[in-house]
Amino acid sequence: MELHQLRYFVAVADTGNFTRAAERSHISQPSLSQQVLNLEREVGHKLFHRLGRKAVLTEAGAAFLDRARRILFEVENAAKELGDHPRLGRRITVGAVQTVMPYLITPLIAELRELHPNLLIDAREDFRASLVRAVVEGELDLAVVPLPVKDHRISVEPLLTEPLLLVVGKRHAFASRSEISVQDLADETFASLGDSSSLAAQIQTFFGDQKFQPRIGFRCAQVATLKQFVAAGLSISLLPQLARLPDDQEGLTYLRLTGSEPTRELVVIRHLQRYQSRGAEQFISLLRQHVQVQSGTIETTRLPS
Repeated sequence: MELHQLRYFVAVADTGNFTRAAERSHISQPSLSQQVLNLEREVGHKLFHRLGRKAVLTEAGAAFLDRARRILFEVENAAKELGDHPRLGRRITVGAVQTVMPYLITPLIAELRELHPNLLIDAREDFRASLVRAVVEGELDLAVVPLPVKDHRISVEPLLTEPLLLVVGKRHAFASRSEISVQDLADETFASLGDSSSLAAQIQTFFGDQKFQPRIGFRCAQVATLKQFVAAGLSISLLPQLARLPDDQEGLTYLRLTGSEPTRELVVIRHLQRYQSRGAEQFISLLRQHVQVQSGTIETTRLPS
């Protein structure tokens, strides 16, 4: 029995499809199918019902899945413990959503490179659902994502609660106002991140609670593009405090909404059963320090433009 056979078996179980499992495993579909067949011959049981394009675990497959996961975790944990040897280089993999990676994680990685030159960090920017799945499947050591996160295999550590700020162009009528309410936004055009973004979903939930339906005129894949639409006077938007940069003052003004101010809570997620390497702990320790500094900059009054 080979470890790669176990990995392919788990991939098929997770995706329910041999083709998707092959794509995730970076192997051709016929090769993956053959390896799973070899595994079935070795254990003496069919592990999947092959129902057209679907692959459904048999009773034996379901029983074998938990053991296969435990074996892979133990092997990965052993490798990570060896990687923590003080004379060896260490590598960790971290993830974050697109409204966190460039503003919090990237500067942190640059600082860690100076403090711990033997700590190698791979980073992945993605949507929350993809990052949660990557942590569950062992592709990431940790990730920083906004709540909610609902998976019993994941540990969730609160990191930072920050306001979502109204952002307008310098020449917008709101830029000189000291108070803005949700009702004032009725005639405005909004720029938003795409529907897959957790920020977009959270903003929709907030406005839904306020019985307000924003008119979305521009949907963007990146925060930088969204800011350009706002700076050009074509729209307004809501962005988290972290996304406010010093360079923004040339074209953008950030304001707090009066009344029920929206916030988001960022958390660090890790797998409950995954070995926590010294490198991961060093990363999180410095992350907590950075967050304390960030928390100290969150003001309770109207922000200066």
